[in-house]
Amino acid sequence: MKGLRSVIKIVLQEKKDVIFSITCGFLAGVTAVGLFSSSGYLISKAALVPPIYSLMVLVAIVKLLGIISALSRYGERYFSHRATFTMLSNLRISFYKKMEPLAPTIFQSHRSGDLLARIVGDVETLQNYFLRVFYPPIVLVLVFLVTILFTAYFSIETALLLFLGLLLTTFVVPFVIGMKQRKIDYRVRETRGDLSTEVTEFLYGFRDLKIYQQVNNKEEALFNSADTYLLEQERENVHRLFSESANTFLSLLVSVSVLTVGAYFVSEHQLDGLFLAMLVMVSLTIFENTSPMAAFPSYFQESRQAVTRLDEVTGSGEKENTDYSLTKLDLKSAPSITFNQVSFAFPTEATDTLKNITFHLPAGSKTAIVGPSGSGKSTIMQLLLKLYQVHEGTLFLNDQSIADLEEESVWKHANVVLQSNHFFYGTIRGNLALAKENVNDNEMMEILHDVQLSHFGLDDQVLEKGENLSGGEKQRLALARAMLKQAPLWLLDEPTSSIDAVTEEQLYKQLFEVSKDDTVVLISHRLTGLENMDQIMVMDQGEIVESGTYEELMEIKGYFYQMKEIEQSVFLGDH
Repeated sequence: MKGLRSVIKIVLQEKKDVIFSITCGFLAGVTAVGLFSSSGYLISKAALVPPIYSLMVLVAIVKLLGIISALSRYGERYFSHRATFTMLSNLRISFYKKMEPLAPTIFQSHRSGDLLARIVGDVETLQNYFLRVFYPPIVLVLVFLVTILFTAYFSIETALLLFLGLLLTTFVVPFVIGMKQRKIDYRVRETRGDLSTEVTEFLYGFRDLKIYQQVNNKEEALFNSADTYLLEQERENVHRLFSESANTFLSLLVSVSVLTVGAYFVSEHQLDGLFLAMLVMVSLTIFENTSPMAAFPSYFQESRQAVTRLDEVTGSGEKENTDYSLTKLDLKSAPSITFNQVSFAFPTEATDTLKNITFHLPAGSKTAIVGPSGSGKSTIMQLLLKLYQVHEGTLFLNDQSIADLEEESVWKHANVVLQSNHFFYGTIRGNLALAKENVNDNEMMEILHDVQLSHFGLDDQVLEKGENLSGGEKQRLALARAMLKQAPLWLLDEPTSSIDAVTEEQLYKQLFEVSKDDTVVLISHRLTGLENMDQIMVMDQGEIVESGTYEELMEIKGYFYQMKEIEQSVFLGDH
C-alpha cells in the first residue's frame, strides 16, 4: 500500500465528505471562540450597568452562536464518521485486491495468526487516521489563524502569546512526543500479532497438545504473550496520557500568561479592561481545540505502523510488474507443456529448487513425476499453476508463455488435487459444488460412486477442514471435485498417498478413463500403478535424472529401478 500516501488517496475519494468535515469543524471552532468571547464581553459589559437594549443584542448573538456551534459540531461528526466508514470499506477492498493474488503462497511468509491480526486489527486501526490525524490539524490551524487575527485587533501581545501556544501545542510537543511514540506503537503492533499467532496455534493444535501433554506449557507461553501485550498497551496509554497532560499544562500556562499580560496592560491603560475577560475566554476556548493534538502523535504512529505491516503482506510476495497486459488461457482441448531450461529458487531460499529443467509433454499425454522428498516435484506443479513466477527459462502451455497468462485463466482449465486440500464446513454437496456451476445431484452421486464414496449422502455433514473425514476420504473427495470440473489439464500431487493399494488401483483406472483425452501430470512417491503412463520423469535434487516409459526405466536398471526394488522389498517385508 506504499505508506500513508495510499491511505490519503483512498480518503480523498470521498472529497465531498472531507470538505464538509473541514468546513463544519472550522465553523464549530470559530463559533465556539465567538460564543465564549461574546460571553466574556457580555459579563464585563453587564458589570458597568449599561442600557438593557445593548445587552439584549449581545444575548441574542450569544444564543445564535451557540446554536450555530452545536449544529456545526453535529455536522462535523456526521460527515467525518461517514467519510471514515467509507474509507475503511474502500481500504478493505483495496487491500483484499492486492492480497488476493498472493493467497496461494502467502502463508509461506506469514503465520496465519499474525496475518489475521494485520487484516483485522491493522485495518481497523486506520479508522483513526481520518478522524484523528488527517483533518483535525487543518481545522485547528484555520481556527487559530482567524482567532489570532481577531485578537490582534485588540492586543498584539495576546495574539503573539496565542501564536506561541499554537506552535508549542500543535507542532513542538507532538513532534517530541511522536519520536518516542514510534517505538512504543511498533512494539504494540508486534506483540498483538504474536498474541494472535499464539492463540491461533493453541486452538488449531489443542488436540496434539493434549495427546503429548503439553497443554500447560503452551498455555504458559500464551499467558506470557498476553501479559507482554498488556504491558505494551499500558505503556502506550501512559505515554498518551502524558502527552495530553503536557498539552493541557501548556494551554493553561498560555491562558494564565494572557491574563497576566492583559492585566498589566490594563493597569498601564494600554488595554481597555472591558476586553480583558473576552481575551482570557478566547485563550481558554481556543486551546480546547488543541486537545486532539495531544493524541495526534499516538494515532499518527499507530496509522503508520499499521500501513507498514499491511505493506509487508502485499509487498512480500508481490508479483513482478510487466509492461504488457496479461491474456486469458483459452483451451478447447488438452494442452502441451514445455519447460525450457527452467531454474527456480523460493524467495526465502538461497539455493535453486529446480536446476535447468527441460522437458516436453505432448497434448493428451500421461506423465508421472517421481523422486524423493525435496527433489522439486511439487515445485513443478506450483510453477504450472503460476503460484510463483519463472525467473530463469521459459514455461509454455501450448505455444503461450505462462508469464503472459492470467493466473485465474490457468486455474480455470486445470483439475487440481494438492497434497493438502481444504474442505469447508457444511455438507458433501456444498464441497462438491465448488467444482463447477449448475452441477446436479445425479452427477454428484455418480462421482461419489466412482471414487468409492457411495456410502456418503449429499447432505452428510462436513466439519471445518474436513475433521470428520479420514485421510483417504479427503483425498477421494478432492478427486471427486477434480472429476466434476472436467477441465483438459490434470495436475495431481500425491492424490492417493492415504489410500490402500486396492482402492488406489480402482481409482487410477477410473481416473484414466475420465482423462483419456486430457493431459495428465501425476506427482507421486509411490511407484505402483505407473505402468500405463506415457512417460515417467525421475527427479533428484532439483534435476531430472531419468526419463522414459515404465519398461524403458526398468530395463536400464537405473535410479527408478533401484527405487522400485526398495519399494517392493519394503512391501514384501511388511507383508
